[in-house]
Amino acid sequence: MNVTIESKTSKGKLIMQVASSIFKAYDIRGIVPTTVTEETAEGIGRAFGTIARLEGETSVSVGRDGRLSGPSLAAALVRGLASTGLQVIDVGMVTTPILYFAANTLTTSGIQVTGSHNPKDYNGFKMVMRGRAIHGEEIQAIARMMEAESWSLQPGGSVRQASVDAAYLTRITTSIKLSRPMKIVVDSGNGIAGASAPAIFRALGCEVIELFSEVDGNFPNHHPDPSKPENLRDLMAALKSSDAELGLAFDGDGDRLGIVTKQGNNIFPDRQMVLFARDVLSRVPGGTILFDVKCSQRLAPAIAEAGGVPMMFKTGHSLIKAKMKEVDSPLGGEMSGHIFFKERWYGFDDGTYAGCRLLEIVSRSPDANAVLDALPSSFSTPELNVTCEEGESPKLIANAVTLAKADATFAAPAQISTIDGLRIDWPDGFGLIRGSNTTPVLVLRFEGHTQEALHRIETDMMALLNQIKPGAKIGASAH
Repeated sequence: MNVTIESKTSKGKLIMQVASSIFKAYDIRGIVPTTVTEETAEGIGRAFGTIARLEGETSVSVGRDGRLSGPSLAAALVRGLASTGLQVIDVGMVTTPILYFAANTLTTSGIQVTGSHNPKDYNGFKMVMRGRAIHGEEIQAIARMMEAESWSLQPGGSVRQASVDAAYLTRITTSIKLSRPMKIVVDSGNGIAGASAPAIFRALGCEVIELFSEVDGNFPNHHPDPSKPENLRDLMAALKSSDAELGLAFDGDGDRLGIVTKQGNNIFPDRQMVLFARDVLSRVPGGTILFDVKCSQRLAPAIAEAGGVPMMFKTGHSLIKAKMKEVDSPLGGEMSGHIFFKERWYGFDDGTYAGCRLLEIVSRSPDANAVLDALPSSFSTPELNVTCEEGESPKLIANAVTLAKADATFAAPAQISTIDGLRIDWPDGFGLIRGSNTTPVLVLRFEGHTQEALHRIETDMMALLNQIKPGAKIGASAH
């Protein structure tokens, strides 16, 4: 749906085609210039700024990642924000976590212009309002305000440039200390992390072999998405051909981390969480550790063994952050690679910071790879997707839950959870079918403690899928 908006201002008309498809569950994003334009960005600035002023805010931080459309979209966003009377602090080309840092130190609200891990012609906006990552209904409120042209423009707005890069580096390096020097490979995939992460690791005492640190929105070498194995090939090759101990990879805006061992093993985020939980709980005994429904069944027992309280919750970085605040959690994580440290940090997802915490832990051992390889593991499928019609997935999930509860295959000792879709846990593994919050797909994931268990669980869950959506075609995840 496209809605034409003509906003009469002292500077003439702002005419936008607002595509409803850009307003996602956790952010606003689309294809430039098809669904996201400078006019869209300015309208977002006006709507966000109006709401921020109503909430008592007087200033906002703005950053952008390295995408080619970033400068023009950020400039338009800043215009829109300033037109509502806000003082806008432009922190320049930075990772999303550095923008979050600015929104914790310079201001309490902020917007990052970023396409994250999406293809190069995408761009979008991740938003923080008074310390909370806005999502869901709050994003729809921005959409409605843009459609109704109900923003409030007022004089007094201003724009100034400020850099928080040095403060960010200092904050990390004064808190995190390595027990010994380490040699690592860092692959930034030509994303924005390349502008800051290697220098931070060097400041911690690491020797760094850099891959694709030059920020280039064309992503000429490989796509910056470490959740995809094909994007880790260069990192694995560099580990093989050098004497580096570990490899770290970042996504396009630097809020997610990939970890690869010397032997080429990908340490997935739910295994990372075991390592981080043990460390955090040594200082915060009894802490509640959050993780999403896609994470390994091995994670909850590991948290409990380390003296923590495991809490499984819905997938979605904004949802996890909000729940962490609610239960005063020191640590949370998602299978997608978003790791949230509240203990010793601010509670936002940050790939560089997570990498530094990882190195702090493994540097205590003479063999970092042995520490990582010893983490609990299972046999699992990658994340799988089934394409649906728009709005179809909630009905499919409801049907799946009804069928599973009536089917002896899923009776005790199996345990059914409906916190986010349908997750069924057996003593030896789990199966998950849930609806994505961002695209019209079903998300599937299966895990078994043995190959045999994985095969049995996958067979039973696929049979259930075939009942709710006969002939469903399975594809690889886009995330």
